[in-house]
Amino acid sequence: MQDLYMELIGLSAGICTTVSFIPQIVKIVKSKHARDISLWMYVILTMGIFLWLVYGILSSRISIILANGVSFLLCSFIITSKMKYRR
Repeated sequence: MQDLYMELIGLSAGICTTVSFIPQIVKIVKSKHARDISLWMYVILTMGIFLWLVYGILSSRISIILANGVSFLLCSFIITSKMKYRR
């Protein structure tokens, strides 16, 4: 039962941290620019998220895999947008 609670806490934390990228994505999509976004911050963050994803896969922790898999995609979108709207 304790493992279930730990996994629920992990899933809840993952939802909170993953959803936090959505307002930034909405702002980029609406404004069609990303000049206020730090490219290097997102590159480093995305690398860290990718490593957490690998860790989750190796340790078979679904909460880590789901949260970091989605976060990796969202951060990759932000980096792609930063490059696309670079002028």
